[in-house]
Amino acid sequence: MTRTTPERPADIEAQFPELGQNRRTSTRLHPRQGSPTPHESSVAGPFLWPASEPWPVCTAPHSKGTGHLLADVRRERRILDAAWRRDPQNGPSETELEALADFEPGVHAPGVSDGDPIPLLAVAQLFTRDIQDLAGPEGYDLLQVLWCPFEAHGPDHTIDVVLKWRRSTDVTDPLPGNPEPVVVGRKECVPNTCVLHPERIVEHEYAGLLSEELQESIELWEEELLDAEEDSAGTGSYDSYAEYEAAAGGETSERDEVTYQHDLSIPPGWKTGGFASWHLTDPALVTCSCGTAMRPLLTIHDREWDNGTLSWVPLEDRDTAHTPGANVPTGVYLGRGLMQIFTCPTDPTHPHRLNFQ
Repeated sequence: MTRTTPERPADIEAQFPELGQNRRTSTRLHPRQGSPTPHESSVAGPFLWPASEPWPVCTAPHSKGTGHLLADVRRERRILDAAWRRDPQNGPSETELEALADFEPGVHAPGVSDGDPIPLLAVAQLFTRDIQDLAGPEGYDLLQVLWCPFEAHGPDHTIDVVLKWRRSTDVTDPLPGNPEPVVVGRKECVPNTCVLHPERIVEHEYAGLLSEELQESIELWEEELLDAEEDSAGTGSYDSYAEYEAAAGGETSERDEVTYQHDLSIPPGWKTGGFASWHLTDPALVTCSCGTAMRPLLTIHDREWDNGTLSWVPLEDRDTAHTPGANVPTGVYLGRGLMQIFTCPTDPTHPHRLNFQ
């Protein structure tokens, strides 16, 4: 099934033509749980990896035998998913709750020392044929993303990410399955296996990076739109946004107003390309070691939408938007919910950088 982002509730470039200079395309990946093959783009699916090529491992010293059993993480999610599908009001039964209580963190691999190598987790496999906004080295058509499932790296104790670009046609004898660690540090570092439904869209620069004059104009427009919304609510008439909601088949947001940040600039969810969001920190220039300003390659979000961003819910998901778990298909939550991987547009093989929001 494809995924279709609804038309935006306002044509922001018609209101502010100068935003035409602050637009980029991005590709919303729309991960949904499924069973991809090694020859498909996916989250946590089987990788198209040469059997003769060593699988990346983490050799950094940190606790590797203490945490959650990877098998338990997946069993727990299967139980919860089945329970909430069966009973959306109450969820797990008493028997299921007893089973879930057994999935506790602890020393599950006492034979694994802090310095032992452990396999990295397969996170995402992205083919450029599916994703136009995926910019890699010339001639390479496949990006594979892996990480260590322990937030214990560097001075900030973050996750360690490895990017592997390759030519898919070079892989003639692939591994039969992805190597995996026995223990993971946090359950939220483990992605569910998902198929992707890539969709290319247009987005606009983060508000805090626009000119002060343009920011002030947008804020004034938002206030005028809210005043008009309140006036129409008092008379029983509808303004353009209410008409948009009705045409979309129902309420699109818990909020009554349209805002640039929530509805008209950067979409939620996993995506490639586009702009970076700086909603928890001041905007920062991310610079490559060569001095070039870096761009977002991949954005990994803990959720596909929330009550503040319901206008971005794909048309195909509107009927199930409020179903428990529908907006968190990957199960991933890193840092404060959003991780952005930046790469150098001049040479994508230069060391990448991470930002957490």
